[in-house]
Amino acid sequence: MGEASGAEPSRTADSAPSVRVGVLSFHNSKETKAICNAVRALGHEPVWLREENARSWIEGGALRFDPDVDVVANRLLTTKAAQPLDDLGVATSYAATHPVLNPPAVVVRAMHKYGAAATLTAAGIPVPDAYMAFTHRTINEGSRLTDEKAVHKSAIGTNGDRMAVVGAGDAVSPFIARRRAFLQEFIDTGTERPFDVRTYVVGGRVVAAMKRYAPSNEWRTNVAVGGNVEDFTADLPEEAARLSREAADALDLDYAGVDLLSRGGEWYVLEVNVTAGFKGLFEATGISPAPYIAALAIERAGGRVDADRVADLAAELDDSVPECKPSIDPEPEGSTTIGYTERVTVSAGRQAVDVTAKSDTGARRTSIDFDVAAEVGAGPIVDTVHVKSGSRTGRQKRPLVEIDVKIGDRWRTVTASIENRNHMTYPVLLGRDVLDGYHVDVTRREREE
Repeated sequence: MGEASGAEPSRTADSAPSVRVGVLSFHNSKETKAICNAVRALGHEPVWLREENARSWIEGGALRFDPDVDVVANRLLTTKAAQPLDDLGVATSYAATHPVLNPPAVVVRAMHKYGAAATLTAAGIPVPDAYMAFTHRTINEGSRLTDEKAVHKSAIGTNGDRMAVVGAGDAVSPFIARRRAFLQEFIDTGTERPFDVRTYVVGGRVVAAMKRYAPSNEWRTNVAVGGNVEDFTADLPEEAARLSREAADALDLDYAGVDLLSRGGEWYVLEVNVTAGFKGLFEATGISPAPYIAALAIERAGGRVDADRVADLAAELDDSVPECKPSIDPEPEGSTTIGYTERVTVSAGRQAVDVTAKSDTGARRTSIDFDVAAEVGAGPIVDTVHVKSGSRTGRQKRPLVEIDVKIGDRWRTVTASIENRNHMTYPVLLGRDVLDGYHVDVTRREREE
């Protein structure tokens, strides 16, 4: 098991240190896979730090990690996380003793779009006019924006989600999906088809740039909403390149996607994205930022890279599943026997509770009682399902939630239905969705009080 101080790094043939690059990412994006593969292709060791394998503890005054690494590339999607500060706390623990690219303190400053715009403004970088207020009255009565149109957008978000163009007299909310929102000047480029420019900055250098055109009947240019892309790397004006570098520098970001717009020959920085995707960028430009991010991480830890090799690797987006991806839940070597009734642990975030469950190989889906769901904090509801109840007439509509169930020594994540089981003996029914891989012995029953 690793320790923060680390052991003497191994050496390659040319006596340069071999670096273990941890890519901190709890999701399965193409970008994360590409960075891991680029580290390996550059002759160093990638370590995908995921929920399935990463752990840390403090012992005897020492901070320890398993697996340990020499440097961390932060790829946490805090803009999509339900509790972004929880993930940032994980990154903070690594930053206490390791170099971290896009460290958590920097991410906090950059992920809030209005806060980032304020930082850029203080640094003298042009951004669209914007207005933020925190009640329905103040956001609608106190706006200082004078244009006929504005963009109502979430202060924390991604992919243009729930943004809308509003008129000067339209009523807006200070929130979007329970997150604070603000108004930003709508910049009309005067072109027949709306477009903006996305640059990707790594280590103070613009490695690629593309134009993003809005699809028909749409003003948003995000690739996620169907925007078309076009290579703009060679044609990027120096003013736009300079603003991109300065924006990333003002926010202390090691790598970022910078969105810009030009009106009347003057460039504005619209947004700076900490964990911007680059699948669309590669499709447009044929340049992958992944090797540049990998090289920056390696060099930050004292390793060496071949610049020509980095440029060669950038011509391919290798998003195949890397060997360093940890297994989510290793399959048991043999079948495990459980009883017709079994003591299990159920968890969903708030707490874990032990209950007696009944195994039902005839049921396709696991179900839990309302009271158990409330006790473990199950939610949000991900869907609903109509089921035929064995104890009641007709079909019933039930909500579905994700829960974790421990059977024996194995944890399984399952989408369970919630129902009122107060009239039944067992609060949890185990369906085939979790019983796969187990042998059910109907003669064996959990001793019950």
